[in-house]
Amino acid sequence: MQKSPNLDQVKWDDLRFFLEVARTRTATGAARRLGVDYTTVSRRVRALEQALGALLFEKSRAAGFVLTVEGQRLLGHAETLESTLQAACEQVSGTRLGLSGHVRIGCTEGFGSYFVTAQMSRFLERYPHISADILPVPHFVSLSRREADIAITLERPERGPYVCSKLCDYRLRLYAAPEYLERHPPIERREDLAGHPFITYVEDLAFSPKLLYLNDLLPGAVSQLRSTSVIAQYQAALQGKALAILPSFLVAGDPRLQAVLPDELEVTRQFWIYYSEDLRRLKRITLVAEYLHTCAELNRAWLLGDDSTLHIPTLEQLQ
Repeated sequence: MQKSPNLDQVKWDDLRFFLEVARTRTATGAARRLGVDYTTVSRRVRALEQALGALLFEKSRAAGFVLTVEGQRLLGHAETLESTLQAACEQVSGTRLGLSGHVRIGCTEGFGSYFVTAQMSRFLERYPHISADILPVPHFVSLSRREADIAITLERPERGPYVCSKLCDYRLRLYAAPEYLERHPPIERREDLAGHPFITYVEDLAFSPKLLYLNDLLPGAVSQLRSTSVIAQYQAALQGKALAILPSFLVAGDPRLQAVLPDELEVTRQFWIYYSEDLRRLKRITLVAEYLHTCAELNRAWLLGDDSTLHIPTLEQLQ
């Protein structure tokens, strides 16, 4: 399918449909994100292909809609146009209505549920024309496929055109329910943990090797119960049947769990925050990232397990 392009027929709306198909790899997924039906997506993509005189996707039963060489070339230009249009709209609407637009944040499950969501609630109170999706999921979120605008992860991305910075340190400790400790001999040193059951991650499904801290702290530990969810591990530890290594901020102030050998058994990890370089021009993106940095600094002691109170900036601090 090669012919001379008819640039007069290239429409931004068709490019928007192209971008969603490229990111989701399915017309159904793109239709869901755009709020239209499957046939509308297919029709718009065909119209763009006809206008450009090029085949943009090849359909695979296993992989869905796969970009052709021409589609890959178009993708970068379309994303640049998208960012430019968003920045222009933001600047124009910002002069009349204040900062506006939508932000999607992908983050780890525990941190997203217990920290990011609470902090963003206050942010949105200050900026009512901004809306946000928080995705606290126990797996990797892809920025290149625009599953999120901002990602918060355990590891710094090794490559890619990203604006990236360290968000904070956080600490994990070994925890047990008081009734568990009452039913077992005292744990006074690391050697006393031999034979105790632990709750931990499903090793082959852990989305980051940095989650496998039980292997580092207690090689050979027995895990009777495993889960891909840190919140599920937390709930399991509350049942008083086993020990679990958990983020201190998850447990913060919960009397139902008690730190075991807190001065000897602890792990410090980092959270990294990043977004695509082409989103740097969007004020709402940089503002959210800066705000989360402020919140992390305000809660440094909470994240390290030295404070049981989560602090949220006041509206006056957000002026």
